[in-house]
Amino acid sequence: MTDVQLTASAETAPDTPRRRFVRAFMQDRVALAGLLVFLTIMALALLAPWITPQNPYDLNSVDLMDSRLKPGEDTMAGFKAWLGTDGVGRDLYSGILYGLRISLMVGALAGLLAASFGVAMGLLAAYAGGKTDAFIMRVVDLQLSLPAILVALILVAALGKGVDKIIMALVVVQWAYYARTVRASALVERGKEYVEAAKSLGLSHSRVIFRHILPNCMAPVIVIFTVQTANAISLEATLSFLGVGLPQTEPSLGVLISNGFQYMLSGRYWISFFPGLALLVTIVAINLVGDRIRDVLNPRLER
Repeated sequence: MTDVQLTASAETAPDTPRRRFVRAFMQDRVALAGLLVFLTIMALALLAPWITPQNPYDLNSVDLMDSRLKPGEDTMAGFKAWLGTDGVGRDLYSGILYGLRISLMVGALAGLLAASFGVAMGLLAAYAGGKTDAFIMRVVDLQLSLPAILVALILVAALGKGVDKIIMALVVVQWAYYARTVRASALVERGKEYVEAAKSLGLSHSRVIFRHILPNCMAPVIVIFTVQTANAISLEATLSFLGVGLPQTEPSLGVLISNGFQYMLSGRYWISFFPGLALLVTIVAINLVGDRIRDVLNPRLER
């Protein structure tokens, strides 16, 4: 095939919704920069066991003689602590990358589980209607009337510390956002002609819901997922900072910030500063991507 034929075939390629979405997303340089930063953070977190000089989970590799080393000083193990060490001698560079693994995992799992449960409840409320709709929405209203951090604190205090406990608490906190949004979208779709036609053809309720209604409700779910993922990461860090999240032996970003807070007045700023900076950059990058996805899926909201 000649170059002219290749060019002609490329020009006549169908303009699919996916291509339009990617093209519209790429037009925003700020969002593109946020995406690149987020992908870089993900890559560093996934490669943490191979690119860090120390495993902060392994107590045998931690030496108390390395406690509170300044950035750039050499450790007893012979490697240079480019970001310094914390109060127990853990390399902050290693701790931050391992902490990002926990933060991203908590945010992704909590978002997926909350989205699954919230979408199911929203679809059930919109399609069933009546008392079922009223009951689910009263629970949603009660959930959204309470501060998220307060509900998470109560749940984590009752369940105990641990990654699984934090994920369970975040799912309880976040599912109501998905349920309310999906219910509103599903109510609009339920009254349209194509849904009525599907019902008149004798299709099952599950086929009508998952084949016809759900796909048209996914755009706001994707936007909420990006926002709630960032919120889940910040909530996990907040709970760990307050001492009710992950145990002190795990290098979560919140734990690292909490460990360095007591040394701030003594001038050892790096113990809290660098983990806090990593947390800030991660949340900002996710929010930039989420804002652009919202604008692309709903151009009327674009600034």
